[in-house]
Amino acid sequence: MTSPQDYAQQKAAASGSSFYYAFLFLPPDRRAAITAFYAFCREVDDVVDEVSDPGVAATKLAWWQSEVGHAFSGAPTHPAMQALMPWTDQFGIEPRHLLAVIEGCEMDLTQTRYLDFPGLEKYCHLVAGVVGEASARIFGQSVPQTTEYAHRLGLAFQLTNIIRDVGDDARRDRIYLPMSELQQFGVKAHELIERKYSDRFTALMKFQAERAHRLYDEALALLPAADQRSQKPGLMMASIYRTLLREIEADGFQVLHQRIALTPLRKLWLAWKMQALGRF
Repeated sequence: MTSPQDYAQQKAAASGSSFYYAFLFLPPDRRAAITAFYAFCREVDDVVDEVSDPGVAATKLAWWQSEVGHAFSGAPTHPAMQALMPWTDQFGIEPRHLLAVIEGCEMDLTQTRYLDFPGLEKYCHLVAGVVGEASARIFGQSVPQTTEYAHRLGLAFQLTNIIRDVGDDARRDRIYLPMSELQQFGVKAHELIERKYSDRFTALMKFQAERAHRLYDEALALLPAADQRSQKPGLMMASIYRTLLREIEADGFQVLHQRIALTPLRKLWLAWKMQALGRF
């Protein structure tokens, strides 16, 4: 029988996410905690990605909300929650962190367009900024100012994901690029869905990439010196994600018909380089 810890490990590893490579360098207790937390995030995210009926997906997310309550009352039933709960007190993981992730995924069930960047930023905060906040605590945050760094870095990660996934998302009738910005660059929603490249599209994507780079720079500037060592896993992820963003830029934003990715070996190399040498 698979233990909750093994279940969480398998869930995290199977995702192939850049996050997994950063976890490898953590001490055992922190690695177990972040793996379990990430497994929870994957479970909730998979509800939106894999359940085609919005009503069924909403019911499943409501179940997860109740599971968070049960878990923090001492009675977790899902293996991801059973793996996470032994670490919540030690690392300051609160119900609000988990409920925010669920709330963000609920937005995916009801909202397929965002009018402007502030609206998108709210969504990104729930599904990525709060995840960054909880992760920073697990990694070993020692000063409050690190939370703002984590929020900003989470936003940069999510914008990088959005840039990478423009084509895949459009085929599911989801457009995360703000409508006001599509209008600003003269790009129509149907052009994304129909995979139509243009100079206008390239200009729009350059604008998105420049904002993401700016957020990476702002996040790194916000990281207090006292936490630079403890937050190395986040810096590893920043190295991997920013390298991916640069690859997308170098490829001319060819994201409508394909999903550009880094190889596992390259992700591991980037993580090791940050761990060993302390640089991107």
